[in-house]
Amino acid sequence: MKKIMMTLGGSFLLVACNTVDDEEMTDITGDASDDDGVSETVVEVEETAMAENLQSPWAIVKDEDRFFIPKREGTIYRIDENEEITEETVQLNEDVIQEAESGLLGMVLDPDFTSNGYAYAYHSYEGADTAIENRIVRLEWNEADNEWTENAVLLEGIPGAPTHNGGRLAIGPDGYLYATTGDAEEVDLAQDQESLAGSILRMELDGAIPEDNPFDGSLVYSYGHRNPQGLTWLHDGTMYSSEHGASGHDEINVIEAGNNYGWPVIEGDEEEEGMETPIIHSGQDTWAPSGITTYDDVIYMAGLRGEAVYLFNPDEPSELTEYVSDYGRVRDVVIEGNDLYFITNNTDGRGNPESEDDRLIHMELN
Repeated sequence: MKKIMMTLGGSFLLVACNTVDDEEMTDITGDASDDDGVSETVVEVEETAMAENLQSPWAIVKDEDRFFIPKREGTIYRIDENEEITEETVQLNEDVIQEAESGLLGMVLDPDFTSNGYAYAYHSYEGADTAIENRIVRLEWNEADNEWTENAVLLEGIPGAPTHNGGRLAIGPDGYLYATTGDAEEVDLAQDQESLAGSILRMELDGAIPEDNPFDGSLVYSYGHRNPQGLTWLHDGTMYSSEHGASGHDEINVIEAGNNYGWPVIEGDEEEEGMETPIIHSGQDTWAPSGITTYDDVIYMAGLRGEAVYLFNPDEPSELTEYVSDYGRVRDVVIEGNDLYFITNNTDGRGNPESEDDRLIHMELN
């Protein structure tokens, strides 16, 4: 069980924190006043671990009452409505390479998944000269055999490395597939418009280049990124991405077609003609942001080093608030209706896993 402190009147701040065990929770809902007379209400919020003992989960994919969660080592967890966990195999034409931050990363379902069983996945593999590269493929689900099979390649040869692989996939409101790529530990690639590294890519669902992409004959939609790992859109179509900085200076950016987001030339508040500064950044602190989503045009962002789900209102761009904490590293967050879901990422070699980690957590928004 969680409790959320809500300040009533004017603006309000939502912060979730651990409380006592369920059997000790007795009527914590009520009014209180702080020293300046502002009324506060304590609201009980039930949280549920829908799945436990997951290993290195990377993304939350929701399909009605079930979830698909890719595991970096190369399989996909299915969590059904009754919270039963099935680990499904993935048959690929190139084996998944899992080293440090590489592996089976982003996943998104086809808009017609119910009828065609298609999904799209981003994964690392052994490319030329045994270097790590990344590819985007279409998978087909065989529910009876608990198996996914590659049936089309959308893109191969995305520069990769043990770290800085990007990896987030999302289908935008325009129906196109977007993918984030990292600089593959070669910072100059982010400023090379001919490279697929350090970019946000945009493609049709068969991998073709949309006619209205900003650079002729290129999948690159924006560039100058270090390691973006989150994509989301507001109701008006404004696109946002979260991005890992080098030492602090993690970012949330407004993404526009053809823009250069500055890495490695600028970071934080630094400016350079023809380059974009983030709408907010972490300064010397570290969020290590990953998945992001929106609810009522407010952004919710998973933080790995920050060990929180953060809340960011684009209309008040100077402040980012911890919304959920005390779960360790958080890799991805999804909101549907009034329900918030997030996955912890404490078993990825950089966290301090508890006995039940990693977990898929559900709680109601308040």
